[in-house]
Amino acid sequence: MAYTKHHKRPKQSKPAKRSRRQRPRRNAAVQRTLRREVPCTVGLLADEQDFTAMRRYRTFTFSDHPSYLRQIEALLKTLASRQLHTAVALFDPEDFAEYCAGSGLDPDAAASRSRYTADIAGRGAGIPYTGQPLAGLLPQLINKAVRQATWEYATMLLADFGECADCGQDIGRAAFDRASRILMRLLEQAGPGRHHLVCSVPAPDEQLLAVLHADAATDEPAQLEASEGAEFVTVLATGIALESPGGLVLRTSTDGAPDRLHGWRLHQGRLLPLTAGEVFSAYCTDAVTGEPLSPEPGVEYCAGFDLTTDDPENHH
Repeated sequence: MAYTKHHKRPKQSKPAKRSRRQRPRRNAAVQRTLRREVPCTVGLLADEQDFTAMRRYRTFTFSDHPSYLRQIEALLKTLASRQLHTAVALFDPEDFAEYCAGSGLDPDAAASRSRYTADIAGRGAGIPYTGQPLAGLLPQLINKAVRQATWEYATMLLADFGECADCGQDIGRAAFDRASRILMRLLEQAGPGRHHLVCSVPAPDEQLLAVLHADAATDEPAQLEASEGAEFVTVLATGIALESPGGLVLRTSTDGAPDRLHGWRLHQGRLLPLTAGEVFSAYCTDAVTGEPLSPEPGVEYCAGFDLTTDDPENHH
């Protein structure tokens, strides 16, 4: 079809110009969508001592810890308002310096701090930020970091045991498997209720402590957080492999009934049940002074139950 001055080109013949004008807006929208898909982790200096340690770096420009915390909280709120998945991880200056030395990084560089923050996030040491106040988040963050450090140290100890000279069995793996079976047996025997378990084990360099929460309905397996379960089993396995004199306590709560307290002692790699009197004595005696304490109201002090499993008799 020929066009003359009496036949103008239809308006739909100009989409190319309109698409060029719209392309930047479309690209910006796509980029905003992609940014929401990228997780973000903020490294946090939790206390004044750690903050002071970072001030020796020229590129760390914050002047005081309270102001720093306010800026961090404002940043977290901004990230959350943009619908970005944000986590907070504890920034440890000493560990950061070791990380930089081992990686050949300049510790006095923002990029190095970013890489370290990404690394600790990859270890699973962060806590999701959902708008909660920083004052409430800090204790959770410290607890998470302590748990992570405990798990890493206990895992290292298990790995260092090597193989048994007599049977060739991996001692750490065998202890971990035994600890897993013991925990399953314990939760089965504990029955329905809200269970709170604490395992304490002395190790060569520090006291290992693991806490586990589990909920069990009638005739159903107990439900527990996978990470807590792994940490608890690892600490118990370390005590088994070390044959150290640790202990384990279980507190079970059910609606309309007193809480029940059970206890065991770790002896030569085995968990032996305490009597009701021994459990009472452990809870009602001041650990420092040895003076008696008043019994906790609404609590029954009960003997530990048998946790015998089908494990072979030889223990390493």
